[in-house]
Amino acid sequence: MAKTTGFMEFTRQGPPSRPVAERVTDWLEYYEEMPPKQLNEQAARCMDCGVPFCHQGCPLGNIIPDWNDLVYRGHWRDAIERLHATNNFPEFTGRLCPAPCEAACVLGINDDPVTIKQVEVSIIERAWREGWIRPEPPQQRTERRVAVIGSGPAGLAAAQQLRRAGHDVTVFERDERIGGLLRYGIPEFKMEKRFIDRRLEQMEAEGVVFRPSVNIGVDVDARDLVNEFDAICLSGGATHSRDLPIPGRDLDGIHLAMDFLPPQNKLVAGDDVPESEVISAAGKRVIILGGGDTGADCLGTVHRHGALSVKQWELLPRPPDTRPPETPWPTWPNIFRTSGAHQEGGDRDYSILTKEFTGENGRLTALHGVRLEWAPGEDGRMEMTEIPGSEFVEPVDLVLLALGFLGPERPGMLEQLGVELTDRGNVAADENKMTSVPGIFTAGDMTRGQSLIVWAIAEGRDAARGIDRYLMGETSLP
Repeated sequence: MAKTTGFMEFTRQGPPSRPVAERVTDWLEYYEEMPPKQLNEQAARCMDCGVPFCHQGCPLGNIIPDWNDLVYRGHWRDAIERLHATNNFPEFTGRLCPAPCEAACVLGINDDPVTIKQVEVSIIERAWREGWIRPEPPQQRTERRVAVIGSGPAGLAAAQQLRRAGHDVTVFERDERIGGLLRYGIPEFKMEKRFIDRRLEQMEAEGVVFRPSVNIGVDVDARDLVNEFDAICLSGGATHSRDLPIPGRDLDGIHLAMDFLPPQNKLVAGDDVPESEVISAAGKRVIILGGGDTGADCLGTVHRHGALSVKQWELLPRPPDTRPPETPWPTWPNIFRTSGAHQEGGDRDYSILTKEFTGENGRLTALHGVRLEWAPGEDGRMEMTEIPGSEFVEPVDLVLLALGFLGPERPGMLEQLGVELTDRGNVAADENKMTSVPGIFTAGDMTRGQSLIVWAIAEGRDAARGIDRYLMGETSLP
């Protein structure tokens, strides 16, 4: 490995970040590049562990020890080849993935794990600067036509793999620009959209055709695609947001997170956005309900709007600071995490149930809540109980609901195609990612439910293999 004693000589260090006072005034990414010497030391911490459990932690099966060693030795071009062998878009995962590989790192048993994610993004950015990332058009064409519906990470990964296998690939996207939630759900301060655009340029040069502003199931009957294409990949995501149907929900000032974030991204991109769609937090008392990544995205956006105050509340208890016994290494631990948005301000609180919204003249003015106590029930599952006398009323001007997603939207495309759904409402698929309808495949959140970007890319690659095998009788796709 890189340096046998590296993990004993160097401590874990993360990338430097821009000062809070500076970054909340713009929409640029808040992390900066790690200096070369520091990056070399972080790569050197990768142990000669014998069995690299980081492989098990990564849904893509990234060969992490290999490219850590290559970075340490200065073999950057070999490192990007090894990284691209399993991951189409390391610039996305290196910025947005929560790094389950690091949770599975052997060094993490009794020390801080290797900074795998930072090494990954450093490799891909070096490769772009050096001009090593070039289009890879297919050497032979199969004359088979594939439609990919949805241009998030799953759809893009499937499209790139299928095109490189020689198929004619068309990607349909209902929004004005390609990228799905990468484009419209992830704020610029977490990933600037220029990183998507340069990858799309590569894919277009490889021969992938992009058709934005086409809503399959609305603008085009999905059944027409069955006759036009030899195979279809459904990768439209889990875009059915969970709502909060309590008294006062219809008051003005209460919005789903996905009604709040996309217009802001469009504004930053310079797109024309109707004034009626823009939701501003400027000068307002804001409460974000939901403690996950989407809630943190709302939090960072609210800071940049100039909110008067912001609170982020979660129904569940506060996670522990260290790995709990119920999620032992190498599993993903449910622990208290602080994102860049949390570093910028805002108050976090836990075990709060929202009971009612009230307002004046149709406008939200207050949230009525109660504190909860959590304890194991008879079946061992945690159950919540309202704490008597803990009821409270909180003045508020804007509430953002970041409560997760319930699966794909059923009306339109899915109903027209007649694919079977699972008990949880996701699109059912077999081991080749094919749905109940022959020739129609699925990938990403549409079949997994709300999940991680690394899982979306892995699903897209799996679906591409299944489609290639279906069309050609065999596949050589990795």
